[in-house]
Amino acid sequence: MRSLLPTKELTQERSFTCSECGKCFNHKALLVTHQKTHTGEKPFSCSECGKCFNHKALLVTHQKTHTGEKPFSCSECGKCFNHKALLVTHQKTHTGEKPFSCSECGKCFNQNVHLVTHQKTHTGEKPFSCLECGKCFLDKSALVRHHRSHTGEKPFSCLECGKCFLDKSVLVRHHRSHTGEKPFYCSECGKCFKQKANLDSHQKTHTGEKAFSCLECGKCFTRKTNLDSHQKTHTGEKPFSCSECGKCFVKKPSLFRHQRIHTGGVAM
Repeated sequence: MRSLLPTKELTQERSFTCSECGKCFNHKALLVTHQKTHTGEKPFSCSECGKCFNHKALLVTHQKTHTGEKPFSCSECGKCFNHKALLVTHQKTHTGEKPFSCSECGKCFNQNVHLVTHQKTHTGEKPFSCLECGKCFLDKSALVRHHRSHTGEKPFSCLECGKCFLDKSVLVRHHRSHTGEKPFYCSECGKCFKQKANLDSHQKTHTGEKAFSCLECGKCFTRKTNLDSHQKTHTGEKPFSCSECGKCFVKKPSLFRHQRIHTGGVAM
């Protein structure tokens, strides 16, 4: 009997299979929850705003956005979260831990979901398409954000000033303009930033890395935005025009400096 027991355990393991996609689970409850992704069923609705979810745990987490409850706090910086998983992910910004690496290019990520999305850049896969314009996206969340550009919906509003945004992450970045929070810091020099992208660009000043090169002249830049601006010097494009006199500029800051002439300021 003992020799047969391991075999029996193996046959029971992951024995619940989805008839739609073939994905297997080791517990029936997990299969039932998964199947709702195919049916679109979302039986758990929020009594505050009516938003629906396919799993009760997701509803419970969502409801904390109405109550303001954030029971999970970071021991490093004190920032609070309404879900433990969000705290765990946030803490990796302090440790720099990125345990998920791409087998194609070696790029590392702090979450598996970000790795999965990144890997599609190698395969060219964009499985989520917009019914309005046909534009395709790597993941569903990007499609949802894009669709708001058609509907004009801006569901995320700032409690400080009332300004509304298409995307929650943009609201979070905007809110830092009120709080002055700069959660991303450079381990080399201690300089802090409001956005991770700004930290990433800054760190290249320590490494000397200039990953973005101009195909016309070979000049290299640390940021893609700087490369984009530079390339306009080759095309002659000047997309920023002065509403007072019509003069055009390659870069927006150059337009702002010019406009001081009209407002009575001193042009730099």
